[in-house]
Amino acid sequence: MSNAAVTAAQTASRAWQETFNRGDAKGCADFYSPEAVMKVTPFGEFRGREEIQEFWEEIISDGFSDVEYLDPELTAVDDQSVHLKSRWRMNKAHGVITNELWVLQPDGAALLIEDEFEVAT
Repeated sequence: MSNAAVTAAQTASRAWQETFNRGDAKGCADFYSPEAVMKVTPFGEFRGREEIQEFWEEIISDGFSDVEYLDPELTAVDDQSVHLKSRWRMNKAHGVITNELWVLQPDGAALLIEDEFEVAT
């Protein structure tokens, strides 16, 4: 198990939440790798940073904020990647993250390459 990958994923996940809570959709998209795939039940699938950013822009403009992960579980997949799952809530919705796959980059930061979550209102 790579402590560096787990630490990087924890740091990136917290920073993503803070970025979302500031209403910064572009900043949120920057946490995804350029080839990332995000699957959001019931909204669909989004590929690449541009589509992912558009999704977050719409959510933020609709007044969603104050996201909080509840009891996140991080599991090292290998020395470079970490799987995160968690329940989550925000001001106008809640749900579950079934798969965030964070991958350690050469600069030591982690980026999302897969993001799968469900939204309930």
